[in-house]
Amino acid sequence: MRESLYPMVPVQEALSIILHHAQPLPVIDLSLEKALGMVLAEDVRSSRALPPFDAAVVDGFALRVQDGYRSRRLIGEQMAGRVTDLVVEPDTAVRITTGAPLPAGADAVVKVEEADELQGLVTPFKREQLAPGLGIRRMGSDVQADALLLPAGTVLDPTRLGVVASVGQCIVSVCRRPVVGVFSTGDELENPGQPLGPGQVWDSNRTTLLAMVRQAGGDPLDLGIIRDRPGDLENALANGLELADLLVTSGGVSMGELDLLKPLLQQWGEVHFGRVLMKPGKPLTFATVAPPGKSPGAIERPVFALPGNPVSASVTFQLFVGPAIRRMMGHASAGAGLPLVSAVLGHPFTLDPERPEYHRVILQRHGNRFVARSTGSQASSRLLSITGAHGLLLLEQADGTLPAGTERPVLVFDDIWLRTEVSGNNHD
Repeated sequence: MRESLYPMVPVQEALSIILHHAQPLPVIDLSLEKALGMVLAEDVRSSRALPPFDAAVVDGFALRVQDGYRSRRLIGEQMAGRVTDLVVEPDTAVRITTGAPLPAGADAVVKVEEADELQGLVTPFKREQLAPGLGIRRMGSDVQADALLLPAGTVLDPTRLGVVASVGQCIVSVCRRPVVGVFSTGDELENPGQPLGPGQVWDSNRTTLLAMVRQAGGDPLDLGIIRDRPGDLENALANGLELADLLVTSGGVSMGELDLLKPLLQQWGEVHFGRVLMKPGKPLTFATVAPPGKSPGAIERPVFALPGNPVSASVTFQLFVGPAIRRMMGHASAGAGLPLVSAVLGHPFTLDPERPEYHRVILQRHGNRFVARSTGSQASSRLLSITGAHGLLLLEQADGTLPAGTERPVLVFDDIWLRTEVSGNNHD
């Protein structure tokens, strides 16, 4: 009976090995229009105080508090985006718009609806409590000069891009997005849309993995299907190592006669592990390989050889490849992986005595708790078992069955869905 040469490593050990070898990529400068989702490589600081002047926060009238509630003579207008030489003197006022600089001499802004304007005179209503600073946003009240706005490692979402723009910066330094090459292996595979030959199936893995690369922040590169012919795998691997920063393959890593990827990775580079103690996804292989023909000391590329079964490929990508991509992009929290919640079992779950299981589940919110229910058959070939799943229920390696009501952790696929569920429950 054939046995693997590779010991099974625990999931956390495998992830630590991956993150050690998946280092951040070189820093590049990008315009704000192209930087969405990228990770800052340098701190962003304000070059000046914001606002850079005392400004009105309402449309109204700039005046002196000490003049009380008596009528004032309207002497002009101060509009946003312009600076005038108007000076508010005793018993005078200036019409002002939101965001406009406060004219000299004024120490308050009364809302337009809180004053009466008639024949060039402005009279504040007594229901408005006059006090210095009323209706004014002081210089530097939002941001002080040289204040740290966004530290290195921050992911640039739309509002953070707006923060960068607010201090006049149009270029940011970020870690480059990794190019991730994806190919499938096997004569049994055919591209969707093409007729199937005897014994063939359509390749769903590549479509799934390319989309997951983009979702994780990488730049996907489709390297096609590699046939089980002499030289094809070597040529594909060499080509991928030249074109991509990271390679993801599916198939060719089990114990079959044509599963030749592991020996090739071992010959060209270093296989850091060839099996992981988990279900599904045991044959997962991780290696680092330098492009062929490069000089000694060339940067080695991380290579993930995922199992060929669709669910195994999807689960191992979520747990291992996604964090590697985020690490290469400079994410400070790449090792945190998927968000974790606690859930109670909605029905009994049978444990596996040989491996910890990552069981696909649907989560339902009941009050302050999540309830986890299986998506059905957990066969690694059944892609529908992960379609619509909210996450992976972590089941320990043990004999027996966990009864309904038992509490266990769940790794959640979609943190946006999770935030919506939690905030929606809090709102209720």
